[in-house]
Amino acid sequence: MKLPVSTEWLLHCATTLAQLDERSTTSAAQLARYYDLPPASLAKQLQALVRAGVLAATTGPRGGFRLARPASAISLLDVVEAVDGPASPYECREIRQRGRGALPAEDCRDTCLLARKMAEAHDAWRRSLAGTTLADVVGELPPSAPARTRRRMSDTAGG
Repeated sequence: MKLPVSTEWLLHCATTLAQLDERSTTSAAQLARYYDLPPASLAKQLQALVRAGVLAATTGPRGGFRLARPASAISLLDVVEAVDGPASPYECREIRQRGRGALPAEDCRDTCLLARKMAEAHDAWRRSLAGTTLADVVGELPPSAPARTRRRMSDTAGG
């Protein structure tokens, strides 16, 4: 499975916001500078997190983005699904019933074994992401990382 690059962007941005003071906001431009990303594309992607209730956005001179709820209440799955949706990347097209190798209909009453195994793997992946919060990720960073992130994010505020 290959996720779009925007998934990486938003996982990192959400983790960055989880390291900041919960009352502060950060603009899309600041996050774009911090990660050397295209500002317009990032701003559009951040809106997906707002629509999903992961981020809150404010407008005005001191506007920007912040986590919509505590980092301990936002899972990696919340972020990934805001960008990519909940659907499995695997779609069984029942080719076992086509061509020279077609199985008899009575052998295809149950869900395709491969489709079932892919669904199990997708469910395990989702459980793993759902069981990891932004707070968990921040907790595994080197102890100096949050202060460094706050300092460097404030350095990006001016442009």
